[in-house]
Amino acid sequence: MSARAMWKAEVALGKLKVPVKLYAAVQERAVHFRLLDEQTHAPVRQQLIDAEGEPLAEGTAVKGLQVDEGLYVVVTPEELAALAPEESRTIEIERCVAPSEVAEVWYDRPYWLGPDGDDEGYFALVWALAEEGRIGIAHWTMRKQRYHGALRVNGSHLMLVRMRHAEDVAPATELAAPTGRAADAREIALAEQLVTALMGPFEPSELEGTYHDRVRELVEAKAAGKVVRLKTAKAKRATKAASLAGVLEKSLEAISSEGRGARSRSATTKKAG
Repeated sequence: MSARAMWKAEVALGKLKVPVKLYAAVQERAVHFRLLDEQTHAPVRQQLIDAEGEPLAEGTAVKGLQVDEGLYVVVTPEELAALAPEESRTIEIERCVAPSEVAEVWYDRPYWLGPDGDDEGYFALVWALAEEGRIGIAHWTMRKQRYHGALRVNGSHLMLVRMRHAEDVAPATELAAPTGRAADAREIALAEQLVTALMGPFEPSELEGTYHDRVRELVEAKAAGKVVRLKTAKAKRATKAASLAGVLEKSLEAISSEGRGARSRSATTKKAG
């Protein structure tokens, strides 16, 4: 693995201790703009001001939490530091569960775990989790923060997925119950046909962040002195909803037409070749 490790630890499964390195599994590609003066294009900075609009001297702002109308409790950095969890280098597996027991809403951010000197122990842990079809529910402390996560097998490597805290997840029971009639047999059959027609392999290359790419292309073009003329996309006007069966039938027809068009283009390409 050529990526740079963020952190080192050991995975503890009972008496088994496996040293690992933690790597970022996702990378942010967001475009970050700077605020500039409209006339000079010089960067500007933000400044803290008080309720009267007067600027605060550097280092005089403190942290406070509102507990009532107009009432704040001030907390010092020393008090916050005393509450921080004890530093640790152990990813402790508490229990192993079936993947189906953990809904997707609990998962937050993934990390790769790579071996750190004990390849045999690492791949023994990979094999054990894969063989039993389980994920490990774990906790660890990293950079003064305590986390919970799921240790999963992805291919031949371990993936540690940070999980959300219980108070951060809104249960589906808070949603209003569905109303209206249930779908009839014909509508269900059409929906099943639609799902079948759309079945295919997962293609990660299709998950493109086109907006960020277009912003970068715009900036590069303007930096090169090019005149850019943009076309604003117009939102499609919503049409009156037809019957469910009618919508499903039209969807199937559209997918069928796309399939015929793709086969026709493929055949033309082969003839040309």
